[in-house]
Amino acid sequence: MSKRNSQASKTAARERLRQERERQAKSAKVKRQAIVAGSVVAVLAAAGGIGYAVVQANKPSYWEGQKDAKVTAPAHTTGTKGTTVIIGKSTAKKTLKLYEDPRCPVCAQFEQVVGPTFKKDLDDGKFKFQYIGATFIDRKDNGQGSKNALSALGAALNVSDEAFLEYKTAMYSTKWHPDETQDKLKDDAYLIKIAQTVPALKDNTKFQDAVKKGTYDAWAMAMSKTFDDNKDGVTGTPGFVMDGKQLFADGKSLPLLTVADFNRVVGAALKG
Repeated sequence: MSKRNSQASKTAARERLRQERERQAKSAKVKRQAIVAGSVVAVLAAAGGIGYAVVQANKPSYWEGQKDAKVTAPAHTTGTKGTTVIIGKSTAKKTLKLYEDPRCPVCAQFEQVVGPTFKKDLDDGKFKFQYIGATFIDRKDNGQGSKNALSALGAALNVSDEAFLEYKTAMYSTKWHPDETQDKLKDDAYLIKIAQTVPALKDNTKFQDAVKKGTYDAWAMAMSKTFDDNKDGVTGTPGFVMDGKQLFADGKSLPLLTVADFNRVVGAALKG
């Protein structure tokens, strides 16, 4: 091989090596650009995701939204947004206010033990009954059962006073009332199942549609606010008030959970 040919071969080899290095450098640059672009997209996507999450977190829940929704008041109600529910004979001179939360275990105890006596006194015209529904137990575990059950009670009230009373009794019964830690009353199907034990609500499609569609959800929130804003000083349930005065078994804090206490304390209030 001549020196010329040898030199040419070396030059050609160097040229090929240069071209290969340029190709690799160009390839590396493109790869770096792709990585940077991908990183930017990922950052933007993450930022967008965070932004979306923040928006969603600050978006009011369904039930919070119902606080400002238009209220459809059940029949047999009066007052602002239909939150005044008074049941009983018009001849009764005094009204017993009863504050209850649908999930309240102590309310269930009252209904199971004293409920029949309460209903007899109501039917006998000893007093009228004003119902104030609360939903504060839902706030303890971010639940929905108190609100949903209160809405269903509104649907029952829309049928009749008696349907409301019987449905409330069934809801608090030993068979149907769930443990406070179980938010079973948030389930429409469960509420309808309870209603099947009430003659006026059994297979009542109008009642069932109201429960499923949440017809009285906004009413339930308005009623709940009535409890929150009450001027009677009631902070828990069950709460009993007559003539603006809270009634307690011991005169201080114990609710009326026995027939004897109920007859004694309410009897005295009726005479006062």
